[in-house]
Amino acid sequence: MTRMAVNVLYVVVMIAIIVGVDVAFFRFRFWERLAANIGIVLVFVAFYFRFFRNP
Repeated sequence: MTRMAVNVLYVVVMIAIIVGVDVAFFRFRFWERLAANIGIVLVFVAFYFRFFRNP
């Protein structure tokens, strides 16, 4: 797979996890949902910089 395809797949997986967590746990809680979404994005960013960034 090309680098672009891997990045697109990575973003799609992140979005799917965010939507799944929102629907499963935080449907009617705005602030908790916002905090959880920010946390998930930060974890994905940390993994990206650790494993997928060019050396």
